[in-house]
Amino acid sequence: MGRKRFGTNFSLCSIIMAKGKFYESEYEKAVVELLKAEGWQYTHGEQVHNRRVDEALIEDDLRDFIKFSSKDRELTDDEINTIIARLRNTGGSTDYEATFNTVELYRVGFDFSYPDGRANAFHFDYIDFEHWDNNIFRVVNQFEIHQGNETRIPDVMLFVNGIPVAILELKNPTDENATIRDAHSQITVRYRRDIMNLLKYCALAIISDGSSSRLGNVFADYEFFYSWKKVNNEDKPSKGVDELLSMIKGALAPKRLLSIIRDFVYFPDKKYALAKADEGKEIEVVCRYPQFFATRRLKDNIMLHLRSNGGDGKGGTYFGATGCGKTYTMLFLARQLALRCKEKVGSPTVIIIVDREDLECQTGKLFANSINFLSNGQVRTFDSREDLGRELSLREQGGVYITTIQKFSSETGLLNERSNIICISDEAHRTQNNTGSKLRIVDRKKDDGENSIDKPQDDTKLGAFITYGFAKYLRDALPNATYVGFTGTPVDETIHVFGGIVDSYSMRQAREDNITVDISYEPRLVHVNLDKEQSDLIEQYYKTCEEEGAKTDDIDTSKRAMSSLNVILGNPDRLERMARDIIAYYDKRIEDQPELLQKAMIVCSDRAIAFNLHNTIISLRPEWGKAVKALDESKYTEDGLRTMEAVPFVNVIATRDKNDPKAMYDLLGDKQHRKELDRLFKDERSNFHIVIVVDMWITGFDVPSLNMLFNDKPLQKHTLIQTISRVNRKFSNVVLDEDGNRISGDVKKNGIIIDYLGIHSNLQQAMKKYGGDEPGGIGDVNLALGAFRNELKILKQITHGFDFSDFFSDNPLARLQCLQGAVEFLLMEEAKGVEYEGNVKPSTAFKSHVKRLKAAYNICNPAGVLTDNEVAWAQLLMGVYSYLIKITDSHHDVESMNRHVEQMVKEAISCSSVETIFDMKGEIDIYGEDFLKELEDVKMPCTKFELLVKLLRKAIKEYKKTNKTRAEHFYKLLQATIEEYHNRDSLTYVNQVTGSAVSSTVGLVEDRIKTLTDQLKSLFGELQADKMEFKKLGISFQEKAFYDILIEVRDNADPPFEYPDEKCIELAKKIKELVDDSSLYADWLNNSKVRDRLANQLTKLFWKNGYPPEWDNVVFDKVLEQVENFKENLFRYNQSYDYPYSDTTSIAAEP
Repeated sequence: MGRKRFGTNFSLCSIIMAKGKFYESEYEKAVVELLKAEGWQYTHGEQVHNRRVDEALIEDDLRDFIKFSSKDRELTDDEINTIIARLRNTGGSTDYEATFNTVELYRVGFDFSYPDGRANAFHFDYIDFEHWDNNIFRVVNQFEIHQGNETRIPDVMLFVNGIPVAILELKNPTDENATIRDAHSQITVRYRRDIMNLLKYCALAIISDGSSSRLGNVFADYEFFYSWKKVNNEDKPSKGVDELLSMIKGALAPKRLLSIIRDFVYFPDKKYALAKADEGKEIEVVCRYPQFFATRRLKDNIMLHLRSNGGDGKGGTYFGATGCGKTYTMLFLARQLALRCKEKVGSPTVIIIVDREDLECQTGKLFANSINFLSNGQVRTFDSREDLGRELSLREQGGVYITTIQKFSSETGLLNERSNIICISDEAHRTQNNTGSKLRIVDRKKDDGENSIDKPQDDTKLGAFITYGFAKYLRDALPNATYVGFTGTPVDETIHVFGGIVDSYSMRQAREDNITVDISYEPRLVHVNLDKEQSDLIEQYYKTCEEEGAKTDDIDTSKRAMSSLNVILGNPDRLERMARDIIAYYDKRIEDQPELLQKAMIVCSDRAIAFNLHNTIISLRPEWGKAVKALDESKYTEDGLRTMEAVPFVNVIATRDKNDPKAMYDLLGDKQHRKELDRLFKDERSNFHIVIVVDMWITGFDVPSLNMLFNDKPLQKHTLIQTISRVNRKFSNVVLDEDGNRISGDVKKNGIIIDYLGIHSNLQQAMKKYGGDEPGGIGDVNLALGAFRNELKILKQITHGFDFSDFFSDNPLARLQCLQGAVEFLLMEEAKGVEYEGNVKPSTAFKSHVKRLKAAYNICNPAGVLTDNEVAWAQLLMGVYSYLIKITDSHHDVESMNRHVEQMVKEAISCSSVETIFDMKGEIDIYGEDFLKELEDVKMPCTKFELLVKLLRKAIKEYKKTNKTRAEHFYKLLQATIEEYHNRDSLTYVNQVTGSAVSSTVGLVEDRIKTLTDQLKSLFGELQADKMEFKKLGISFQEKAFYDILIEVRDNADPPFEYPDEKCIELAKKIKELVDDSSLYADWLNNSKVRDRLANQLTKLFWKNGYPPEWDNVVFDKVLEQVENFKENLFRYNQSYDYPYSDTTSIAAEP
């Protein structure tokens, strides 16, 4: 009887369900059928002809392919045997080297020379990647393989031309004890130990148990096997059983498999790869599905926008979540451009543009060790602008270069006009958007002392200068290049400069795909209090400023700035409290997972605070400041210690200034010092565990073992997302088994943000913009352009009569004098009594319209839609505005008010404790007098609120064990209250220093928190009453759980239906009786017969009692959920259904 063939759209689930009791062999057959549907020929392992059991190749297939692909070469049998033997005998001194050499050989082939010299040598390829359908694709199950005394039988192997390129290990979907982690261990430990003669050919490894399927390689830890969730990029990500279908169609279909093996399996250059392997890091990277699709879409879009193809040179923007592997996507893209686009670009020059030293080092290291993979000639970084200019001006084709954007300047000039230059910009949202010009006004010469108008001025250094950003100089140097932007946080300018988003992969998607770990957020605020008398003086000062002409906007800006003033953040008492809390938190985290390497980063608002916090921490933990190889050297062998470097446990990373105090100057060190610390922090053996930073290392700095980030800096928007993403990388310790095989150790479960400043609101906004599937909206360029031109027209009318021609000259001093003259013109018009728009003064009207012009300009200019003349006029008018503000506004500007208030604040601040949730031990009676008294003794409103939330969460969790429906109801009420708390005015997150006006606001906020706290107390009362209500109803607590379901379904129906409470009580009792009868069977919930009988009886019971009037599956599903809830939570403790709570609820606080 022939084997049944399934169509390409059949459901794997239908196979499983149709079988009844399901065996792993059945799942194996189902997977084979899926592969056959995609075009794989099938052979059972026992039916492979002419094969020895210690031979990994299917020689007949390989021989047939050689004959077909080289039919015009007239190869003899001996010559064919030589080609086969070359592949079979490829090996290495280690398993990794053998795999490296073998995969490399069948990917790139070799030059074959005839032994007798009868014809010229030719290049032979073991796989025809150019014509995929010329290859032989065979799937084999139960492929028995011997090596020495060992025998193994992998579940499924995929052969291309007889070469086993992929191994699949499957586990029974219905056996809860058979997991894909077991499948991973089987491949990477047992098979690797016993049958490397097979595994050396395998570029890919797949593990699956039906509900979860993942792709990786034989050297990867389990955490680095990933699902392949799409067949095509426009598909929605698959889940569960469908993951296997997506894997087979999207990654293992013959044509797709060849594409992945050819261009998306990465090994570093051999020397580097083997050196890292000796250190225990065997590097093979198989692309993940978002990298695969992004690379292909970017390549196509670049070709479409090539200037040589009539395009605009905007290759597009890639929006990829921080931590999702953008650097490897750039690497895959560079290879595609070099090897797969020759018809359009020949051998292109690829330039990777980065904007920081640390990124240059990190990206440069990856590319510099990938010369063979890139296959595009030289790969290098540049030490100087001169070196960069010389190389690019002489280069005619090929090459991959990594450089910083800062190496392009006004002196660079034109370097190369070729159109096959592709510039890929990393972190493109930062310094690589500034393609337009800016006006820099210098109207007074600066010297070491105070500026004085009595001193003679050097006119050559005065004027209105037109300046440009680095991105402009880059485009001047390479005018016909095509530019591509990579970013995890796109801003409007990114889209305008590089082109639209070609592909995107969000933080949410990365987390759902287990590419990154969860990020948890914990607020721990350090309050700083102001002396009341001094507060009044500060408020009086602001009133005086207002009376003397200070603008209201400036006063408000100053107040906001002072609320998070560095003099407050740097207060010694505050730093000491924060340092103690950081140490305690770090110690607790290490204590909870002692075997896991956990590094930490502390982000400060400025260098002085970072330095002082470092000293405070060291004063509390002196041993952390000593340069040693390890805090506990007894954990290491003598040989291990000999290769380690002495370094302090805590270090500061920041640039130093020539005016820094000696101690600070010495601690911060120079560029080379920072480079060494960079290397040591990334070294998992290093004693360097905690780093304090300000601006450096918060973007583009990858340390997977980093999982704590203590934040004490105001952060927002893309900088906030970039910073918190430092802790989202996956990590597991390297652990060796007793045989020396590398296995996974403790796994990093999540990264955590410990926030001392209050960035919760900013975090919500940033996640909304950058964390979802689509980035935030981009400004409407056409609308802004219309507004810009309208405002420009009005402003020209306001200044009609003044000659601006000097501004458009090349003389900076003449430009400056033109701006000054325009201000004089406006003031003279005002003196004459001229009015605009009714009774508005010329200067007032001018300032108002310039503000609108500037808002439109900020959208239009990056988009490149303004003419050079429009840009010049905008800069002219904004320059006049700046002068007008200086002359007409009060001497109380934001800066002067800040300086004055800062000094007043220094004299008045005091520090209170770190506000966090109490650490409580033992049982707490949440309604007992002692607890209520303790709660009332908590004076800090935020702490009291957080404490109640914690206890209420625990109480609801306990209640859910007996009554799922009502627990979910109370959980929703709790979440609503928490949401209202987190959305309270952001002033609660910072320490206010501006006196009674702000103090009254703080009072309102604290009143609001008190109201929310009272809501939580009421919620506790309602929860307690609800737990005891079953007694009033005269039923058991189990019957009440069913009663609550009946009431909820009745009241939430659309429309609600009539069914008296009394009848609900009686029906609940009957449901309980049916459940009790079924529970007599030990496996009743897993026994399909008993379960089906219960379902049938429940259906009849509902129908007989007329509930609901029109049948709805909701009530049935909820009853079964509650039944399962009982089994899961109560039966393990007490089969008799004893009520697990006393009349007075007592719960344990969570640790």
